[in-house]
Amino acid sequence: MRRVMNRVLRLPGLLIGLGLGGFVDGILLHQLLQWHHMISAVRSPDTLPGLRMNTVGDGLFHVLAWLFVLSGIGLLSARVSRDRGRAWRSRTLWAWAIAGWGVFNVVEGLIDHQILGVHHVREGPHRLWWDLGFLALGVVLIGAGWAWQRKPSS
Repeated sequence: MRRVMNRVLRLPGLLIGLGLGGFVDGILLHQLLQWHHMISAVRSPDTLPGLRMNTVGDGLFHVLAWLFVLSGIGLLSARVSRDRGRAWRSRTLWAWAIAGWGVFNVVEGLIDHQILGVHHVREGPHRLWWDLGFLALGVVLIGAGWAWQRKPSS
């Protein structure tokens, strides 16, 4: 039964986690701390036209995060026809969501920060360390989520 539930909840949890990871990144790093915007290494947000372009980029990024969360919720709804409350309270779902957040960090960190270089976690002389910390957090979240979903129920 546990294996079946794990299989049913894995993809919805990962999708929800990908989206929530995007929201944490966008809200915390882009908006509240203002360390970077989606394309701040390509188009400086220090001018009004640059800030406008970066704001649109951030908005599109949030739309993508929103679509991941909605897809996860929709898939969960389609896969769990009875006792949805139990699925939402399931440690397995939230463990996979944590892993999904980690996948977000790793993919976004490798593609946007390292390969494309459209922005970095925090610009400045130590930007590589900030980027590596973001990747390391992703790896830790993946490991923690994976380990948590494998832990036997108490």
